[in-house]
Amino acid sequence: MPHQAADDLPACPIETTLTLIGSKWQVLILRDLLANDTMRFKELQRSVGRISQKVLTSNLRAMEAAGLVRREVFAEVPPRVEYSLTDTGRTLKPVLDALWDWGEGYRESLRGGRG
Repeated sequence: MPHQAADDLPACPIETTLTLIGSKWQVLILRDLLANDTMRFKELQRSVGRISQKVLTSNLRAMEAAGLVRREVFAEVPPRVEYSLTDTGRTLKPVLDALWDWGEGYRESLRGGRG
């Protein structure tokens, strides 16, 4: 369940979406969690790319607070922490699919000299 109150969100639905996933890092975290279901912190850090531990932690916490990401800590030594998307987070798949499709089309238009 999201921790964000509806009254605290922008009136515009596009702005609301960008408030929740408006950073490059958050979109890439979503991409990787959609592709892999569950990932550990270091796996995410490697797959996302050139992201510092601090920035990854900050983005994961924001996404968890928004109800998009679930953080599960296992009582092991050393402790194991896994991240996955919540049901709400998984509903962003069509948004990421649309971004993928648009990016592919744009790249094709540049290759073909169209624009």
